[in-house]
Amino acid sequence: MIGTLYWKKGRLYLLDQTLLPDKIKYAECKNHKEVYSAIKDMIVRGAPAIGISAAFGIVLAVRERKFASSCELLEYAGNASAFLLSARPTAVNLSWALERMMETAEELSGFNTEKIITRLENEAIAIFREDIEMNRKISKFGAALLKKGSVIITHCNAGALATGGIGTALGVITEARRQGKIKMVYAGETRPYLQGARLTSFELMRGKVPSTLITDNMSGHIMKTENVDAVIVGADRIAANGDTANKIGTYPLSILAKYHGAKMYIAAPSSTIDTKIKSGKEIIIEERSAREVTHIKGIRITPKGMRVRHPAFDVTPAELITAIITEKGVHKFPFSF
Repeated sequence: MIGTLYWKKGRLYLLDQTLLPDKIKYAECKNHKEVYSAIKDMIVRGAPAIGISAAFGIVLAVRERKFASSCELLEYAGNASAFLLSARPTAVNLSWALERMMETAEELSGFNTEKIITRLENEAIAIFREDIEMNRKISKFGAALLKKGSVIITHCNAGALATGGIGTALGVITEARRQGKIKMVYAGETRPYLQGARLTSFELMRGKVPSTLITDNMSGHIMKTENVDAVIVGADRIAANGDTANKIGTYPLSILAKYHGAKMYIAAPSSTIDTKIKSGKEIIIEERSAREVTHIKGIRITPKGMRVRHPAFDVTPAELITAIITEKGVHKFPFSF
């Protein structure tokens, strides 16, 4: 699979996912403000990939100028961290990665600035490498849950394009395909940003996984007529009780899965579990631009002046989730992390 990001000679390169599937092009980020824009504008997206990008954003920040002392560097890094955090409020991996980078910097308070910068670069690289390994473990655990001849529905994009490795939900599907377990994968288009149509379809086809694209409102019909075994999706934030925030449209899929007797699986690294919040009621739901609803590739599809709501995520209650798959194993309802 094509990599979603890489670090080379002090620069962060992000696959511009707004151009997929028509064009493969990497955007170069030379400072933390460019990383912020890339996250905000969804050049890079997917909770794990956002976290990795933000970690490298801190490295870029501390290289932007000369610092008279470690205290001055830490203050600048802290401001950059707060700025990056504001880019996407729902995905917990963003705050997790930034907190880890700042803790690393603060541990070295009093050391010379060059040592701190080198240590921060090594930490960001470690976060990247750890995500690759976590993806591999999640995929193994998840594939073990599926039977031969499985029919799957997935939503949004939780593949290599959303992570540093082979993906979470799509990683499970890819590994299950390798084991000969996949009969068909139905990818929901994921309105309004079309991550399923543009990105998941792109990955499934490149991976030669048997797959079919459907519009989001076809899911119930497909579950009823095609004997769907499971819904497998990623996550942006998981509360302590198992309530899970994921791309808008996941919650109704969980209800449909319950009615039709299909399993509902969440695949995500343990860094996505936010034990600081008790339930999904505490998860901040990002509201994105109305333009993403009113326009497709720059073309208006609605009447001018129409009022628009665009919550980017919804929350699936824990009781509708069969299992949450992490790199540490499979957690089943009722959840205890």
